Formats: sequence, C-alpha cells, structure tokens
Amino acid sequence: MNSKFCVIGAFDYLTDAELLRTRLEAEGIEVFLKDANVMQAEPFISSAIGGVKVMVPLADREQAEAIYNQVRGYAVDNAGNLLVCPNCKAKRMERFYKRDRLWYKLFPFLEPAKYKCLQCGMITRHQP
Repeated sequence: MNSKFCVIGAFDYLTDAELLRTRLEAEGIEVFLKDANVMQAEPFISSAIGGVKVMVPLADREQAEAIYNQVRGYAVDNAGNLLVCPNCKAKRMERFYKRDRLWYKLFPFLEPAKYKCLQCGMITRHQP
C-alpha cells in the first residue's frame, strides 16, 4: 500500500464508509478505512473519534472526490428538503464538526449543529 493517503470523507456509520469504499474500489481506486475496527468494537464512540475515515492515495484524490461528489448525500431539514446555503444559495451543505473546545472534545454530542457549504465554504450554526 502507498503510505501517502488523504481523507476524502468521514462517516458516523461504518456502513456508509463501506458503501463509498465499494464504489471507489469498483473504479480501481485503492481505499483504506481508518478507525473501522474501532467502530465495529464500540459503535457509540463515533463522534468522539471523528467517525470512520475513507482514505485514498494522494495520486487518486481528484478522481475519488469526483466520485464521492456524485454519490454523496447532502444535509436535509426535518421535511427532507436539501439545506440551502444562505451565502451562495447552493444545495450542497453537509454537517460540520469543529470540536475546537475541550468541552466539545470531551462531549462531542453537545456541540451545536453546524453546516458547511461545499460550494463556497461558509459555515452556519443553524439550519439555513
């Protein structure tokens, strides 16, 4: 395995990471799932470790990100509608975790919900 890997996505559930892994491997991209074994042993600590990370070789990063963007699920509101960025009006928002304070590192489930626009990069604290 190539030792130069990068993270293209992190998932709270191992199943979601496995689905992306399968899709990437079908396209001929080597994939490594970091923290997958930890998640199988203790699934309730997902938010504490940052979830299962899907890692690919740096050389395949652009191709892997393009595939991920095709199959990715974006953040939705309670009615199932895609969240809209208040800045650029794109419907490409995803849940964002910063965990910059010790309190949120110890108790990540208390961190207020934040969303990041994948088009302009704006982070909002509440559902737009």
